[in-house]
Amino acid sequence: MPDPERVAAVRELLPATRAAIYLNAGTCGPVPAESQRAMDEQAARELAVGRASPDLWPEAQARMDEARASVAAVMVADPADIALTHSTTDGLNAVVASLPWRPGDRVLTTNQEHPGGLGPLLALRERLGVEVERVDVGDGGDPDQVVAAFEAALARPARAILASHVLWTTGAVLPVARIGVLARAAGAVSVIDGAQSAGAIPVVLDELGVDAYAMPGQKWLLGPEGMGALWVRRGLADATVPALAGYISYETFDFEAPLLRPGARRFEATGFHRPSVVGFARSLGWLAMSVGMPWAQQRATRLARGMADRLADIPGVTVVTARPTQGTLVSFRIAGWTAAEAAGEVGPRAMATLRDVAAVDAVRLSIGFWTTEAELDRVAEIVEHVAGHTPESLPPRRLAVLGSDGRPLD
Repeated sequence: MPDPERVAAVRELLPATRAAIYLNAGTCGPVPAESQRAMDEQAARELAVGRASPDLWPEAQARMDEARASVAAVMVADPADIALTHSTTDGLNAVVASLPWRPGDRVLTTNQEHPGGLGPLLALRERLGVEVERVDVGDGGDPDQVVAAFEAALARPARAILASHVLWTTGAVLPVARIGVLARAAGAVSVIDGAQSAGAIPVVLDELGVDAYAMPGQKWLLGPEGMGALWVRRGLADATVPALAGYISYETFDFEAPLLRPGARRFEATGFHRPSVVGFARSLGWLAMSVGMPWAQQRATRLARGMADRLADIPGVTVVTARPTQGTLVSFRIAGWTAAEAAGEVGPRAMATLRDVAAVDAVRLSIGFWTTEAELDRVAEIVEHVAGHTPESLPPRRLAVLGSDGRPLD
């Protein structure tokens, strides 16, 4: 199928892409219609017949197995190494809190980490006196600089490194495989935040060479909120007693001789919203079988790089995104405007869903395979228009009137 026809067909199955220019999958991606139907059907069934029948537990377990297998298929891993979580931060906490920390231990991270990754580390600092060191990786765009910075920081022992695969600020793809090599040589555990990489760029977990990789369900994997996944290297998982555990963490739940599940599943401690488990698996299956991950990721990366180039040519616009290592995020600044001011004008004027990132004072676009060239043209035109003015000189925007389908009326 030619690319324009393929994109049009995909967009028909992603209703949210018809309401506005959808450029914020880095926060939450558009939900496929079939995933929502599957969740609605599961919820309707639970409403009609209840959730308490013992016969439903084996079915719930089967749906969780299906979700793990779907994550493994998209992220190229063994399903036995996948645990379901409620978010990226949930997965990061599960691993970080379970390591054998002692007062005075060090953990390394980057100066560009999201609060969802920093939170578990700051809790360690407050609770156990662990030293948290932020390694300056610049904008993340120079892999050699990133590796050298971590290598220098590892001159003193560290128990772990926590780093993002794709920086949420500049969109740079960090050389996490090389960081994993450094960590292993130094006797440290490498824990990766996959919030902006899982589903967005190609990842082969079985070959990445890190120890743990946490990911969200609601962003680039297009699943429901409240779902995520955690991959843990088999040797690390089997040697770890999780800090949080519950009934589903155990293969044999016996007070005298409890037996934790092998592999990553021992990090599953609490229950899950069954409609969300079903929807997560359905979104992953849709991406893998109906859309095609290689095509989707190649298209999104190509569009993002093209958009970065185009924005860089606009007078007054500075592209913050680190090139050529960028993935699918494009961050930029407009001279004379704060990021919040610029996003507040560009988004409504282009009828686009986007965001600002206060940490780097930049507007961020999350570009997906569903994005069209015409949509990016529209956003670039609006950015150029805004960049030609100051906040004081920009003419007031015309209010759009929306029809029942969410589209602006002429």
